[in-house]
Amino acid sequence: MSATGALAIFLVGFYYIATEKIDKVKVVLIAAGLMTLLGFTPGAEVFFSEHEGIDWNVIFLLLGMMIIVGIIKQTGVFDFLAIWAAKRSRGRPYRLMVMLMAITAIASPLLDNVTIVMLVAPVTVVICNRLGIAAQPYLIAEILASNIGGAATLIGDPPNIIIGSRAGLTFTDFLVHMTPIVAFIFAAFVLLTKVMFRRSFQYHPERVKEVMALQERRAITDPKLLARCLVVLGLVVLGFSLHSVLHIAPSIVALIGAGAMMLIAKLDTDEVMREVEWPTLVFFMGLFVMVAGLVHTGVIDVIGRWVVDVVGDQFLVAAGALIFGSAVLGAFFDNIPYTATMAPIVEGLVAEVPSETIGQALWWAFALGADFGGNGTAVAASANVVAIGIAARMGHPISFWQFTRYGIITTIFSTVIAFGYVWLRYFV
Repeated sequence: MSATGALAIFLVGFYYIATEKIDKVKVVLIAAGLMTLLGFTPGAEVFFSEHEGIDWNVIFLLLGMMIIVGIIKQTGVFDFLAIWAAKRSRGRPYRLMVMLMAITAIASPLLDNVTIVMLVAPVTVVICNRLGIAAQPYLIAEILASNIGGAATLIGDPPNIIIGSRAGLTFTDFLVHMTPIVAFIFAAFVLLTKVMFRRSFQYHPERVKEVMALQERRAITDPKLLARCLVVLGLVVLGFSLHSVLHIAPSIVALIGAGAMMLIAKLDTDEVMREVEWPTLVFFMGLFVMVAGLVHTGVIDVIGRWVVDVVGDQFLVAAGALIFGSAVLGAFFDNIPYTATMAPIVEGLVAEVPSETIGQALWWAFALGADFGGNGTAVAASANVVAIGIAARMGHPISFWQFTRYGIITTIFSTVIAFGYVWLRYFV
């Protein structure tokens, strides 16, 4: 009965998030409250459990990076990058989109994709404002590119961190097994965007002429502060890359970086805090509690075990189920808590596999499905929610279905290619 009740609350909540009939923050707070009141969550443990509660590592990583981005924004560097990119692309819509996607996809494996969209999204909005074009298509393309590019490394996408920890996979393992297929899929995705967004491309020669006359260097308002901020940001990036060696969580690295940047910037604290996307953080907390209800009542566990029972010892079928099943479920339940819940189930399945190569293939199938499933809907991955929040704040709102109609196509496209890769590399 509790599982049915939790699932009903979640589905109703998801319906209102998808249709946007009620503000999504109100929806998750009401749904989370109902689940807790009815005993569908683990009570006070929802604040402490990694598997059945709020993932504070994600929340504080976002908070730290929001503060860092807010301070860097004060230097004018985003205006500089916007003018530079617009001039290099000469305002041509598809060329500009490819440039922004490439920056996002190449940087996402080095940082994490959430951090990258927080840095690139404001730049994109400024570019589009200067060119007099709608920012939504470019932002959506960047989000999709960040989820694809982030899949390439251990630190590029939060599900990879969870999988790497559970499976004992290293940074090098991800480079060898994930990076080749991610590079191929991104190249194919670049071609796909020309078709998907062909009706959204706009070109205004008079606005382009104005932008081409601008001097991007004049956009930098505080060069000394920018230099200090870039040093701190570089150390934060280094901390992210070495977090498994230093045994310091990325969230702690981000918070330390945020604190250091506030000290060197000497800006008003209230002014900096206004740059934080508080509704986005609250939405994530509520969503984590909603998913905790499904985990605590056994809904996700039942779904996962059913998949395992169905595939039996048909390991190619198992790989396909992990890719496509993870893409579908991760798209609706947020791929971070979904990955955390499914990881022990996959570990049990791998333990039954006689071959180490096939066992690793199942982990890679799981990672590909969970990562690419993050493109499925507007709430499927942290990067999606954060970028959509930034877009709304800067006057370019993206609706749930505006994002999802492109996300579904991209998810199907990428997971089909991923399955072909797993089949050819590990089973043929």
